[in-house]
Amino acid sequence: MSTTTIRLPEELKKRVRLAAARSGATTHGFILQAIAEKTEQEALRQDFTETANQRYASIVASGETIPWSEVRRYLEQSMEGKRPSRPAARKLAP
Repeated sequence: MSTTTIRLPEELKKRVRLAAARSGATTHGFILQAIAEKTEQEALRQDFTETANQRYASIVASGETIPWSEVRRYLEQSMEGKRPSRPAARKLAP
């Protein structure tokens, strides 16, 4: 395992030490967990962005989409326990 040195402002160092103690972790373990969680969060954000970009490119390429009003109606009815038919994508007038 490699070593990395980080410089923390005293106030942040104190907050990390207190948070680690409250969670029952060592300061070192708490910092490692925070870095791991932030790294995972960034990977998920990147995946989300890539998926959104791919879906948007598909919409632009096909010119087809579903109006929000239809999607909302579908979601509301689904939440009410109804079984609405799924709205279909179609080219919308400009």
